[in-house]
Amino acid sequence: MSDTPDLKPTARDWIKLAARRLVAERGVDGVTTREIIKAAGQKNQGSLNYYFGTKEELIREIIIDGAKLIDERRHAALNELRANGGPKSIEDITDILIFPAVRISRGGKYFEDSYSRFATQVRDYHPALFADALANKWNSGYQQCLIELRKMLPDIPPLILNQRFSFMGAYLGSVLSTRERVLTDDSRPTKLWASDGTLHHFSQTMVAILTAPYLPELFSEEELEEVTAESKRIAEKASS
Repeated sequence: MSDTPDLKPTARDWIKLAARRLVAERGVDGVTTREIIKAAGQKNQGSLNYYFGTKEELIREIIIDGAKLIDERRHAALNELRANGGPKSIEDITDILIFPAVRISRGGKYFEDSYSRFATQVRDYHPALFADALANKWNSGYQQCLIELRKMLPDIPPLILNQRFSFMGAYLGSVLSTRERVLTDDSRPTKLWASDGTLHHFSQTMVAILTAPYLPELFSEEELEEVTAESKRIAEKASS
């Protein structure tokens, strides 16, 4: 196993690992508690309920395990960037969105296992559970990155920028999930996805999403009025 728990794994550890891998492949609703227990090598059918209470609580704990690590890494990277007088470019921030979220497993050739795919599955199909688990706490580094991006992109209307943040978040999860899937499949070529150069190129494409020109005619008159009003409010607030 490429992400086995520490030296003396407990039944609890194995259940979390099994659940994460199964959900990564089949989604929350595609996995039963019985299947999780079997994949974890547990003979006691009540072990999941004993350790976690419910399947939902198990999923919640797995979300927090990975989100906490990524969030701590993002804050550390932001603190270092600010200490050195940054950020100096938008790519400085998109790098921080990407690099702390890779190589978060304990083993395996590329230190990848299943968390990116697990998180994407839960976020996309159980968004309320995902948001509740984060509790506006374990994604604070991500939110700080968005704050920095807003400062660096003052000429893009808020409505447009918010849409692009949504595109960027979906793009980030999708690409990291694809990368993880390839790097954990020994039958597939990995040279492209194993390279840090690929991750930097990915970061540059995120910059392109954020900074691309937009056509006003793509938006309704009502949306444009909302953009104009919000832009004025921001400008007035900045000047006061």
